[in-house]
Amino acid sequence: MNTAVPHCTYYFGPFESEKEAQFSRSGYVEDLYQEEARDIIALVKQCQPDVLTIFQDKAEVQISSF
Repeated sequence: MNTAVPHCTYYFGPFESEKEAQFSRSGYVEDLYQEEARDIIALVKQCQPDVLTIFQDKAEVQISSF
């Protein structure tokens, strides 16, 4: 997911299927909205990112794990 405020990219998962990811998407959007993130774009795609949260405003990276 990408947000404009803060200017970040978030990755969520893993999921067993695309259907599970689609089903979970609204919950993640709601969580980000509750944390005051705005202009949220939620896309489902298959990937294995090394970094789960990328803060683009500060050019710093925070590594999160599940």
